[in-house]
Amino acid sequence: MLSFTVLTLALAGASTAHFVLNWPPTAGFIDDSESNGPCGGAVVTVNSSAPEVQVDRFAIQVLSTHPEGQWQFRATTDTQEPYNWTEIAPLVNTEGAGIFCLNYMSVPSSFAGSKGIIQVTDGSIDGTLYQCAPVSFTSGSNATIGEFCKNQSSTFTASWLSQDSLPVNASESASASGGASSTVASMGGTETASATASAAAASSSAAGAALAITGTGAFVAGLGAIAAGLML
Repeated sequence: MLSFTVLTLALAGASTAHFVLNWPPTAGFIDDSESNGPCGGAVVTVNSSAPEVQVDRFAIQVLSTHPEGQWQFRATTDTQEPYNWTEIAPLVNTEGAGIFCLNYMSVPSSFAGSKGIIQVTDGSIDGTLYQCAPVSFTSGSNATIGEFCKNQSSTFTASWLSQDSLPVNASESASASGGASSTVASMGGTETASATASAAAASSSAAGAALAITGTGAFVAGLGAIAAGLML
């Protein structure tokens, strides 16, 4: 985690930086190439050193240096291009720069036992930016996210959007998982929040949810939070 912290601090002070995927660890941050899909110019090597990601629940932590962003989260068990991406969350629209974390992410249970890649894209003021992380998908749920899921910006606003809002790179193949909700959240600090529904159940009912989350220290807690609410 030390290397990610050093990179985070370096990016926070760089005026030309875009965003970096802190967790799972990025395959590589190349500032000038981050607009190149599917992985921001980085070569993604998927091997035995890839961190384990539990299919039923895991965290994604991102550092954004832009005042606004539109985030897309996808995954695949393909380890070489062309990738067949699966949407794993609705789009997230954000305002405010800093570190934020989604701690109720999930992928299809069929991914368990396979190596793969998680992709995060940001439809920013500089165009669409890309980051990827090699992972090893395992069964189960990670209920102890710990240091990998902390919000460190004083004020941050996020809202779920339609997945149709962000263009897909023409050279990529995407498998979408449906619509999204218009839930709005404010978050900051380093506290955690928990939800009582699974991401799979929330995915089917997200379009009908309209939950407002307020107060410093609240996470955008993923799809489960949309359907069930948060316990702060």
